[in-house]
Amino acid sequence: MVKRIAALVVAVVALILLFSSLFVVKEGEYKVVLRFSEAVRIHTEPGMKFKVPFIESVTSLPKYQIIYDDNKPTEILTKDKKPIKVDNYTVWRITQPQQFLRTLKTISSAEARIGDNVYSAVRRKLSEIEYGNIISENTARGDLNDEITREVAETAERQNYGIQIVDVRIKRTDLPEENKDSVYERMISDRQSIAAGYLSEGDEESRKITASADRQARELMAKAESEAKKIVAEGEQEAARIYNEAYGKDTNFYQLYRTLESYVTTIQDETVIMLPIDSPYTRMLLGRE
Repeated sequence: MVKRIAALVVAVVALILLFSSLFVVKEGEYKVVLRFSEAVRIHTEPGMKFKVPFIESVTSLPKYQIIYDDNKPTEILTKDKKPIKVDNYTVWRITQPQQFLRTLKTISSAEARIGDNVYSAVRRKLSEIEYGNIISENTARGDLNDEITREVAETAERQNYGIQIVDVRIKRTDLPEENKDSVYERMISDRQSIAAGYLSEGDEESRKITASADRQARELMAKAESEAKKIVAEGEQEAARIYNEAYGKDTNFYQLYRTLESYVTTIQDETVIMLPIDSPYTRMLLGRE
């Protein structure tokens, strides 16, 4: 009976030791084995792992990317001394679990340190930019986010926290209530001034185009008139040559033709002409020639 009890006790102790030495590494996490609060092993691959019971303990750290957003907008002065409230978020991850536990120990302390570094970088960068550029230029906002991310990442690497800063983004910029109206009025005035400049440039360009078109039209008209006069002169010259050539073949016929033309020109409507009775023209009219 005593032997059975002893065997049962040994089996129970063995089971306790076995289960105390086993642990599971899940997908998306680091398992850090600690011996007297000092990290001795890090498991990154999923599966069943072993540790020394009662001497070693296990702690878990996330392997995936973490989004830190404290949802507490901070007030910062821009280059043109405008106070703005800035709300941002940070994407980060643990890359060296052992170093992370040695320096930061917990996620909350890591995020507190990240928040300080981000605030410092955001304050320094926004102090170099005017408020209107921050809220109106998407390209400037994009460049600003990239610069802040790079600076915070370099700081984290220099401090050797065992973490990587993946991205820092400004998700919202806003004015304190007491300053909104004055800043909005100034922004409206600036945009109106820019619009007036564009309109002035457009009017000037329109005048240039119109003047150029008018000049080209005058040049074309002058050229066309010159060509027309030249063509008319050549036509009249050719007509005179043809007339002379035709009339030169029969002088009497030509004289008769010209006389008939003079009749048409002279005797129109109720024309009254007075001619000497003995003039050749009168004789021709009276048929005495």
